Amino acid sequence: MRLRRLRRRFALTGPRLAVRRAMPWPLRWLAAALVLGLSAAVALWAFEFGKSLAGLDAGARQELKYLRTESRDLHAQISRMKEGAIAAESLRVTERAAMDTLAERLRQLEADNRSLRDDLAFFEKLIPASSGKGAAMDIRGLQAELMGGGVQLRWQVLVIQPMRNAPEFKGQLELLLAGLRDGKPWTSDPPAVARPLQLQQYRRVEGVVQVPERAVVKTVTVRLTQEGSVRALQTVNLE
Repeated sequence: MRLRRLRRRFALTGPRLAVRRAMPWPLRWLAAALVLGLSAAVALWAFEFGKSLAGLDAGARQELKYLRTESRDLHAQISRMKEGAIAAESLRVTERAAMDTLAERLRQLEADNRSLRDDLAFFEKLIPASSGKGAAMDIRGLQAELMGGGVQLRWQVLVIQPMRNAPEFKGQLELLLAGLRDGKPWTSDPPAVARPLQLQQYRRVEGVVQVPERAVVKTVTVRLTQEGSVRALQTVNLE
């Protein structure tokens, strides 16, 4: 017994040891990552496979395809509406420009028509009143109009020589006003207008005169004088 104990005490005894190579920690992490990635891929595959088996994936794809088609249709419709709006605006601008042009032409035609009527009336006045020989000078178309409550008088007259190759006239045109002033007969003296007049065939003369205070004009007279003698005379009543 004692001998066995001594042998055990001094003998080299102990548990067996095994020598293994240690794996570096980066490789361990890489291996763990590969395992996790593989697990995730398998899980994703299993999920997709399950959806395909259940028919969910096909319905979602069909819905997505439908929505995309609707989106394209809506975009096409919006584009057509925009094009239609642009075309309508362009047409409206064109129509407005055409209407403005027509209105301007209409105003121009009306102005031309008035001018032609005035010219026609003017040349009708140039026609002699009779075919016989008359005075060398003639006054036609005397017009007079009170304005501003009777404080001003607008007048115009046409002076002509109703003959061919008429000599040049050099004289004076005088405008005489007659009526009442302070309730008594009144005549403008000197004439309200006295201006030199020179013409060969015809001339239109017009103007505006101030009516004296407290005067009421009843008649307007235009006369042509030459070297102190009256060559033509015309009177118009305002009443």
